[in-house]
Amino acid sequence: MNIPFDNTYAALPAAFYTRLDPTPVKAPQMLAWNEALAQELGVGPANADVFGGNAVPDGAAPLAQLYAGHQFGNYNPQLGDGRAILLGEVIDTHGTRRDIQLKGSGRTPYSRMGDGRAWLGPVLREYVVSEAMHALGIPTTRALAAVATGEPVLREDGPLPGAVLTRVAASHLRVGTFQIFAHRGEIDALRTLTDYAIARHYPQADGAMGLLRAVCAAQAELVAAWMSVGFIHGVMNTDNCTISGETIDYGPCAFMDAYHEARVFSSIDQQGRYAYGNQPRIAVWNMAQLATALIQLFDDKEQAVEEATQIVHAMPAQLQAAWLRRFGAKIGLPDATAHDQPLIEDLLALMQQDGADFTNSFAALGTDTARDQFTDRAAFDAWHTRWEQRTGPDAGQIMQRTNPQIIPRTHRIEAMITAAVAGDMAPFERMMTALADPYAPSPDHDDLRRPPTAQEIVPATFCGT
Repeated sequence: MNIPFDNTYAALPAAFYTRLDPTPVKAPQMLAWNEALAQELGVGPANADVFGGNAVPDGAAPLAQLYAGHQFGNYNPQLGDGRAILLGEVIDTHGTRRDIQLKGSGRTPYSRMGDGRAWLGPVLREYVVSEAMHALGIPTTRALAAVATGEPVLREDGPLPGAVLTRVAASHLRVGTFQIFAHRGEIDALRTLTDYAIARHYPQADGAMGLLRAVCAAQAELVAAWMSVGFIHGVMNTDNCTISGETIDYGPCAFMDAYHEARVFSSIDQQGRYAYGNQPRIAVWNMAQLATALIQLFDDKEQAVEEATQIVHAMPAQLQAAWLRRFGAKIGLPDATAHDQPLIEDLLALMQQDGADFTNSFAALGTDTARDQFTDRAAFDAWHTRWEQRTGPDAGQIMQRTNPQIIPRTHRIEAMITAAVAGDMAPFERMMTALADPYAPSPDHDDLRRPPTAQEIVPATFCGT
């Protein structure tokens, strides 16, 4: 097994992590292997023992990372990798440093009474959705491998087949990583972390405030991208908010079918804190928590608060600009301005009123089937007239590049998981093939584009712990 490790996080002080190996499993078996990503990382060949946690490869420095975080608005003073082990880092073929992490690899000191394991369903969901997100062109962690453990995992529904996911990320630094040292008053560790994050992700940033400004910009672009494809993260806790600006932790997440601004999928989000339409506001709130942590580095707290406040208060405008650019492109406008916002918002309001499918409605714009997505066709026709007056001859090409034909629909994911539990990986493999090129029409996968029937709707998703 060749993994060209070049580890830097493991060289940080011991306060940042706990060193330990993955817990071996009974009978590791490779279920899925991302050969294209493996080549990009310089990793290979596929090895179930390594990616199941039974063998630690040469050069690895396995550890569980420490962090804290706000969970649904409430601060938890110590979280950390409760079921994940960072094997180490590699420099990929693009010269980018990437983490390789096993998820579901056993208990750690941060497991908080958990078993440290993952069952097959959430592993395959994260594999499919993260790779779909990458194909959509949205920053995300990646899936390198899925390995069956040959051991059951006990959950509320009883014993379920266990699995380990190998996740690849630009890093696993989170807002919560900064919060824990700020909360503890460990300023030297906080300064070391800040310097490390700047060097790894934003070398052009000028100190802690430059880092805050860069992370705010990255998160603004990320959340606008989520919104543009109807994605609902489900748990935008600060421990699930990356410094790199990548999407991470695909637990109770989903892509919307019928559009509604207040749509929630997480079974634990009873108040709708992380509803689709709340995601921009939560992103700003998360950045305020990062700012609060970074302020601890400054002797002149009053001046630091003033500067950080200006940076965070500028973020809603950044989000709005990114949202307008992306949604403008979704209706064929290469240069959408604030004057176009009512045109976009009126279409969304009509979609919400009619329960129109988010993905299919945008994909159909400019075709003969567009009005078929709506029940109030007279209202759509009136909107369509306004739209035609605004768009130019290149609208079709713009929309084709920005409106996916296919997304990983939740009811299809659930059906895929059911099949996999029964030993049939064919639906998983078919979904991976279909989602690899989401902007290209594919008649062979038209059934995967269909919204769920009333009987197929999945009202809630779960984190799998």
